Amino acid sequence: MTAGAPRPRARLRVLAVDDVLPALEELARLLGDAPDVAEVVTAEEPIGALKSIQAGRFDAVFLDISMPGLDGLELGSLLARLSEPPAIVFVTAHERHAVAAYRIGAVDYLLKPVRAEHLAAALDKVVRMAGPSPAGAPRVPPPAPVPPDTMPVLPVENAGRTRYVRRSEVLFAEANGDYVRLHTRSGVHLLRMPLSRLEEYWSEAGFSRVHRGYLVSLDAVRELRSDTAGGLLAHTDIGDVPVSRRHARELREQLMAAARRGELGGGRP
Repeated sequence: MTAGAPRPRARLRVLAVDDVLPALEELARLLGDAPDVAEVVTAEEPIGALKSIQAGRFDAVFLDISMPGLDGLELGSLLARLSEPPAIVFVTAHERHAVAAYRIGAVDYLLKPVRAEHLAAALDKVVRMAGPSPAGAPRVPPPAPVPPDTMPVLPVENAGRTRYVRRSEVLFAEANGDYVRLHTRSGVHLLRMPLSRLEEYWSEAGFSRVHRGYLVSLDAVRELRSDTAGGLLAHTDIGDVPVSRRHARELREQLMAAARRGELGGGRP
C-alpha cells in the first residue's frame, strides 16, 4: 500500500431476514447493489436465519421486526448475546420499536420502503465497525459459535395483553389450526404458530413430537398408559397426550435415554 493512501474498506457478508418475500427480495437487491457488500444471504423466517448463522459468520444482519413466532427484536436479542455478534440493522414499517431496537444495540433502524441513501449510511456504519480488509478483499468470516438457546419464552396475546410463557412451564402443546395450545399448570395459552414451527424451535430442548397434533415435554411424562382402544398415552400431571403408532417406539427410546442421563421425572416446579 502506498504511504498515505487510504486503507481499503472491508466488504461485508450480510444476512437479510423478512417473512414477506417481495420485501425480502427488494432488500436483497439493494444490498447486492451496494459496493460495500460482498455477499447477501436471505432467510424468510427466524429459524432459517439461525441456521444460516450456524453455518457461517455474518458481518451484519438486516432484520424485519414483525415476523410470526420469534420476532425481529427477540432474534436480535439472541444475536447480540453471541461471542462475536454481527451488526444488527432493523428494517421495519413502524417507528414505535426504535427505542427497543437501540437498547438491543442496533447499529441503525431503517423504515420501509428503504431508500438507497439510508441503506448506504447504515452500511457505512457497519463497515466502520468491521474495519479494513487486506488488499480490499472480501473478509473471510471465521466459523460461527453455536447460537444461544432459542425461544425459551413465548409472547402470548390475550384480550389486548401480552403474557410471556416460559418453555419450562409447558407440559405439552396441541395443534389448533394455525395456532398452538400451550398446556401449562396455570392454564392453556393460545399461540399463533404452527406446531411444526414450534417443534423446530423446541426439539433440542427436550420436546418430542408424539402425534401429528401433539408435542410433549419428555420431562413432563410420568408414565406411558394404554387407552381403552389399545392406543398409547403419555401421562402428564395435567392430562394424557395421545401417542401415534409411528412415534411410539421413538418416544420410548427418548424416555429411556433421558432416564439414563438422569433428566427424566423431575417434572415442573
